[in-house]
Formats: sequence, structure tokens, C-alpha cells
Amino acid sequence: MATVPAALEPSSPVAAFKSRDFRVYAAARLLATMAYQMQSVAVGFQVYALTRDPLALGYVGLAQFLPVAGLSLAAGHTADRFDRRGILVVCYLTSSLAALALFLIARAPSPNLSAIYAVLVLLGTVRAFQGPAGSSLLPALVPAAHFQNAATWQSTLWQVGAIGGPSVGGLLYGHWKAAAPVYLTASLALAAACAGLLAVQVRTGRMEKKPPSLATALAGLRYVYRKKVLLASISLDFVAVFLGGAVALLPIYATDVLHVGPQGFGVLRAAPAAGAGVMAVLLAFRPIRRHAGRKMLLCVGLFGVATVVFGLSQSFFLSLAALTVIGATDMVSVVVRMTLEQLATPPEMRGRVSAVNMVFVGASNELGELESGTLARLIGTVPTVVIGGLGTMAVVLLWGWLFPELRAVDRLEDTHASSEEGDLEKAS
Repeated sequence: MATVPAALEPSSPVAAFKSRDFRVYAAARLLATMAYQMQSVAVGFQVYALTRDPLALGYVGLAQFLPVAGLSLAAGHTADRFDRRGILVVCYLTSSLAALALFLIARAPSPNLSAIYAVLVLLGTVRAFQGPAGSSLLPALVPAAHFQNAATWQSTLWQVGAIGGPSVGGLLYGHWKAAAPVYLTASLALAAACAGLLAVQVRTGRMEKKPPSLATALAGLRYVYRKKVLLASISLDFVAVFLGGAVALLPIYATDVLHVGPQGFGVLRAAPAAGAGVMAVLLAFRPIRRHAGRKMLLCVGLFGVATVVFGLSQSFFLSLAALTVIGATDMVSVVVRMTLEQLATPPEMRGRVSAVNMVFVGASNELGELESGTLARLIGTVPTVVIGGLGTMAVVLLWGWLFPELRAVDRLEDTHASSEEGDLEKAS
């Protein structure tokens, strides 16, 4: 476990950065996030330019989700049985090579759409292992008292990357009128992130001591089901993002509704991250101290309202404002969910619980893209986004009634779990 000077109060807004390993890890993750976001912009715009078909954008999400859905439980078990830092090094290196493959495909006279989807399947496989390893590594980088601060800053830096990545990706795509330079830049950034991870000193080693079996692999799934506050927070995020998937249709809005082209698309794609980044900084300096569950429900409801506003907007600046609110409200949900997930889970089960969370998050994002693309083809882009926002608002009301445990969450730091809870779960 990383050590931090005792004189530093847990309430310090920069407490997590006193840990060297957290600083190194955060820098590497920032580079990787920028690379992934740049790449995502290029893939989305390139695929839509090649096909002019909303459903093709849905397949982009599906190609990345299927490996996550199929491999996440095994990946969570892997994260609990092997060194989590080593897993991340392999994931970043593989992602760098995948971006290089996209570069070579884009350089071809006639880019092969099937080859692009094949690389996206590989990236989805990488994500299946990267998510549980990264989430479960974070508590080992800082003292437990600083975890909420670390989670907030990790989310902040992710948003910084999510702001810079789409903006840089959109500018590069717009300047060169091609996706290849974006992919090459992403590949180099991921290689640098891999080198950064090699400098992280902490080694988690093997956390799960029992022999591998179906029961140990499924222990995280059973634990989430029985820990209702985890089930509520994870499933709420899943349903809200699945229904309110406005970001999936941004290439159509940028091209056919707002008429702002690749550069405008990059700015639109960065707007949710900008809102989330501002909110994350506010949460670092003014963390959630009371009524965390109710605040999460309220913010997910506002997420739905902002989605409806974006769907109806024909103004570029109003759309930017709505997307900014979407990102800001989502950030509150992310911080509450991430803190609950890690603090309410025994250390030796964090990889498997993180894998369960990743299946839900992956399903909400990638299956949400498929749902949005399919529905947009059937009823139109604007009705799809508006119906999704209204559905999100209805889900918040339903979840608030179904899960009083989530409404009752007050102080996040009071949700610690012991290893005994994990032992009881695995013994059941």
C-alpha cells in the first residue's frame, strides 16, 4: 500500500498526489485516455463518411462491446490472480499496436470497413482486461482515507483527456481530411503511456488465493447482486447511459443537424468531458460529504433533462451547453459509483466486482450506441435522443423507489467492506 505523510489531512484537495505511484499512474492514464478519445473520433467520423449509415455507428459500439461482455468475468478473475500493473502494461502495448493497424488500414486506397471492425474487436478485448485491472489497482496506490480524492482526480484527468483527445482528433482529421494521422498519433501516445506504467513501483501480486473455479469467477457477480447498494448504483448508470446515448449520434448531429463538420464534431464530443472535468475539480475541492445517494439520483435525473434539451436543439451553442450539463451530472454519478464499488468491496474481490461494473458500463455505452443507431434509422435521430432522455428521467424515479438502500447512502467513507464479507460470499 502506498504511504502518504500523516500530516496531510484526508480532506486536502490534492491528497492523492502525495503518492508517487499515483502521480505516475495518473500521467500514463491521461496519455492513454487522450489516445483512445482521439481514436474514437477518427473511427466514428471515418465509418460514417464511408457508409452514411447510422446503423454502422451502432456496429462500432457493438464490435467493442461483445468482447467486453464475453471476457469481463474472466478478466476480473485475472486481475485478482495476477499483478494488475503488469496486465495494464500488456493492454496499453496491445492498444498501441491496434492503433497502428488502424493507421495502416486508413492508408489503403479503399479502407476496408470489416478490417476496422476487426481491430475494434481487438480493442474491446483489451478493454475487457484493462478495466478491472485499472480500477482494482487504484486503491493500492493511495491510503484508504485518500481514495475518494484519488477517484475524483482520476475522473478529472480522464475528463481532461476526453476534452483534449476529441479536440485534437477533430483538428487533425479536419486538417488532413483523413483518419490516418489521428491513428498514428494515438499509437505513439499509447506507447508512451505503456512506458509510464513501467515506472509504477507498486505490485499487487496475487490477491485471490483459492484455486481457479467457476465459483470464484462468479463470486463478484454474486457479491454485487447481494450488495444492493452496488447493484442499484451500477444498474442505474447502465440504464441511464443506455437510454440517454446522445453522444453516439454526434457524427449525425455535426453533419446533418448542426452542419459544423469534423472540427465542430470534435468540440461537441469534448463538451461532455468539459462539463465533467469542471465538476470533478469542484468535487476534489468540495467532496460529497452527505446524502451521496440522493445526490446521485438527482444528477442522473438532470442528465436526462439535458439529453432532451440536446435532442431538440438546433443551435450549436445550446447543444454545447446541454452536452456540458450531461457531462457534469454524469461525473457526480461516476464518483459516487466508483467510490462505492471500491470501498464496499473486499480487496481480494475488487477485480471481479470491477469486471461486473465494466460489463454494465460497456453495455450502457456500446449497446447504447447500437440502440441509438438502430432507433435513429427507424424513427429519426432527434426522436431517438428525446425519447432516451425522457426514459432516463423515468428510470430515476423507478430506481429511487426500488432501491431505498441507494437513497439511504449518506457518507461514502462509511461504506467500507471487510475481507470477511468476501470470505462469506465465496463460501456460500
